[in-house]
Amino acid sequence: MAPQPYGVHLRPTEDRGPELPSVVEALAAHGAGRVGLDGVLTDLDRRATAVRAPASGAHWGFRWDHEDSHSARWWPQGVTTSADHAPSETYDGRRLVLTSWYSKDHRGGNIGSRVSVVDLTDRGAPRYRHVLLVDVVRSEDGGMQVRPLRVHAGGIVWHGAHLHVARTARGIAVAHLDDVLHVGDLAFGYRYLLPVRLTYDAVTDEGHERLRYSFLSLARDDGGTRLLAGEYGRRGASTRLAEYAFDPATLLLETDAAGLAHPRSVHPGGVEGMQGVAVVDGRWYLATSAGRFLRGSMHVGEPGALRRRPRVLPVGVEDLSHWPSRDELWTLTEYPGRRCVLAMDRARLG
Repeated sequence: MAPQPYGVHLRPTEDRGPELPSVVEALAAHGAGRVGLDGVLTDLDRRATAVRAPASGAHWGFRWDHEDSHSARWWPQGVTTSADHAPSETYDGRRLVLTSWYSKDHRGGNIGSRVSVVDLTDRGAPRYRHVLLVDVVRSEDGGMQVRPLRVHAGGIVWHGAHLHVARTARGIAVAHLDDVLHVGDLAFGYRYLLPVRLTYDAVTDEGHERLRYSFLSLARDDGGTRLLAGEYGRRGASTRLAEYAFDPATLLLETDAAGLAHPRSVHPGGVEGMQGVAVVDGRWYLATSAGRFLRGSMHVGEPGALRRRPRVLPVGVEDLSHWPSRDELWTLTEYPGRRCVLAMDRARLG
């Protein structure tokens, strides 16, 4: 195969979907079953609270319940919505937000990741529930083991029935939301598990620098969809932005005859400390955080020619997602005691 111009690719692994029935069977004695996203939506057990948006660029938001708002173990990272899921911008008539979190122990080590499913029907008090992301692996004796998925989950994209989760240097993990398992609070303290079906493993050609999939976003134009990926980089680390095409038939990444997904473009002109990206009508929006105490900034324009809008984003800003019909940019924040999910009027951001 001829060398590709950008030197970075993604190699999909075999779809593990056919193995999942054996996982369900192994858990069946504990009341397990495949219930999908619909099962979670009938069993939302937590309530968020609408809040006044703590940033000049935002007009509405909500905060988590007290436990999630102050947890020192779980940290919010990625955001996607039912507007990414389908052109109707709803799921079964509901407007939903999905967010990702990663968990760390007292030494800072990553010990798992999860997704929160949020129903926005009641804007004053949105209801939600956490679903643990898990990896299904075959043990030496031929059995199946379920383990928490240990990734930073810095960005997520819900496209069709698939949830794409950033794995930083390792690439992207993909789950199918119809695979959500109900396990009756017996697995790692969670009632619902979402197993990874396949991964896109990061591949780097000789002489090229490895691409880090720090965050993800979805972009639509001319009827097509693209997956955007970017690098969080500081102190001289690269800050590239990559674009991959989705296959409209499978709603997974487009691959060549050799089975590799190649970026349609890789832009070197990102900014230091990027946390999220969105592209609307050819205009790029990059979010950067300024730490625990200062508000974040939005960078608007094209890679390499971006204009900074200082302090229009909240403290601890993370991922971005665009809601087309409402022309909103959605984001979330990570620091304990200051956590919220926000909708921003894109026109006010430039």
